[in-house]
Amino acid sequence: MNSSQWLGLVTGVLFGFLLQKGRVLRFDKQVGAMLLKDMTIFKFMLSAIMVGMVGILLLANFEVITLSHKPMNVGAVLIGGALFGAGWAIMGFCPGTSLGALGEGRWHAVFAIIGMVVGAALYAELYPFFKATILAWKDFGKIGIPETLGISQWIIIPVFWVGTITLFFLFEKKKL
Repeated sequence: MNSSQWLGLVTGVLFGFLLQKGRVLRFDKQVGAMLLKDMTIFKFMLSAIMVGMVGILLLANFEVITLSHKPMNVGAVLIGGALFGAGWAIMGFCPGTSLGALGEGRWHAVFAIIGMVVGAALYAELYPFFKATILAWKDFGKIGIPETLGISQWIIIPVFWVGTITLFFLFEKKKL
């Protein structure tokens, strides 16, 4: 394994540890998130996004990494989002939490993991069909929020942080 793979492994294990300690692997937290009655998962993920967006941008600015956006494809976003949401609603797990739940010894998470693997295999097998249909709907190219709005990432980040922290206060005020 090279240093990038080791770094990925260590980061993944640390993230899994934090998922477990944050109790976001719990079924009651998953259902609470889907019913918008428990914002633990949203607070956890928004915190990860806040830290990650600064860290990734700093690494890119210091040329440690190179950013490479995926194309913003309407068909892929709509269908992929619907499948992700349906899988989460049916199984009570997203990809990260299913692996974390399995790591905690909750064997029923295996069914979610099998579903993800089968889904990925089906996608790979049916890719030529998807490329000619769903992926051909509308492709906006490799864009992000800064390119869309025409402003610096370093302006977007503080605005996102303020909005997120405001949401945290609202969640706490409503005891969510």
